[in-house]
Amino acid sequence: MAGWSNWSGRSRSERATVRFARSVDDVAAIVAEATGQGRCVRVAGAGHSHFPLVPTDDVILDVSGITGLIDVDTSDGIDRATARVYGGTTIAALGRPLHDAGVALANQGDIDRQTIAGATATGTHGTGWSLGSLSTAVRGLTIVDATGQLIRCSPDDRSELWRAARLGLGAFGVVVELELAVVPAFRLAESSITTTYDELRPEIDRLVRSHRHAEFFWSPRSDLAFVKTIDVTDEPARYPLGDEGSRVAWNYEVLPNHRPRLHTEMEFAVPYESSLDCLDEIRELLTTEFTDVRMPIEYRTVAADDVWLSPAYERSTATISVHRLIEFDDRPYFDACERVFRRYGGRPHWGKMHSFTGDDLAAAHPRWDAWWAQRDTVDPTGTFLNDALRAWRT
Repeated sequence: MAGWSNWSGRSRSERATVRFARSVDDVAAIVAEATGQGRCVRVAGAGHSHFPLVPTDDVILDVSGITGLIDVDTSDGIDRATARVYGGTTIAALGRPLHDAGVALANQGDIDRQTIAGATATGTHGTGWSLGSLSTAVRGLTIVDATGQLIRCSPDDRSELWRAARLGLGAFGVVVELELAVVPAFRLAESSITTTYDELRPEIDRLVRSHRHAEFFWSPRSDLAFVKTIDVTDEPARYPLGDEGSRVAWNYEVLPNHRPRLHTEMEFAVPYESSLDCLDEIRELLTTEFTDVRMPIEYRTVAADDVWLSPAYERSTATISVHRLIEFDDRPYFDACERVFRRYGGRPHWGKMHSFTGDDLAAAHPRWDAWWAQRDTVDPTGTFLNDALRAWRT
């Protein structure tokens, strides 16, 4: 099958050969064949990345047939449980099976249609002052390398490879299995208000620090912010589920949302302490220069972590996301926003639009060279590098 496009249709590969794998053995054979032919292999998850991480004229591998929960290990207690899952499993498909085993992901993002391998590979995150991205939950990886061999890494086995590959951009190989830290199943109660930004701004720090989850969407044409706070509750789930902002149910029912409008997106992670000043400058762009933009700005927080290429590496972080409907040219707006984000030391989300060069990324990520060194140990010929990734080599 030829041709591939991402969710929005903006990122495309018209000449790619798309291969569908339904077993790890098939993945290994496809990769080994491509390497022998000198062809690139990129794995397509759910296609929710806006940045061109997947496109190649060679082989795009679809692993949506390699899915499911393998097992849950509670031998060290429910509070230290782990779950093994196949890489092609979507986050949405994990919720109920994990719940039935008495556990849950500690956090997840606003969308749950991504594959778990793709989400961890790009540092996908939700919101929460004390909560990290999905990459921080990775306790082990099973990867098909460029020769078609299976390699495994964890904190106790090839630990440096594990440190790098937790957020691997699909550049280390095909992640066919992950071991994830999970927590006891929990219910959440969601509350929301709509208020002006001037009323909200003095309260943001308090909201962020006093709730398990807090975020808001500011709409530029109305100057109104839709604010959500979410906390663990003992209340029973209420069905049918309420609208966004009023749900009480299990974690996997409350955290994700339906966002059907096709758009492109830019998101930068900035130091939390200067994030509102940064947001003020983005708001100024929307009220003075880009007055036709109607999609909101999203503000979330992410805990500092030790994942080498994480936008939250070693600093408490706020993420600011800007959006543009696909029928519009996003470049003037995104370019102006990026200039602001750069002034605040912003690090781009790996799955969203940005114009950072390899030198820019090396300056933003202290472990950049170490990440590449580990990557090259498992793919020295560059089978898993497309043009976008090759351009980042420094």
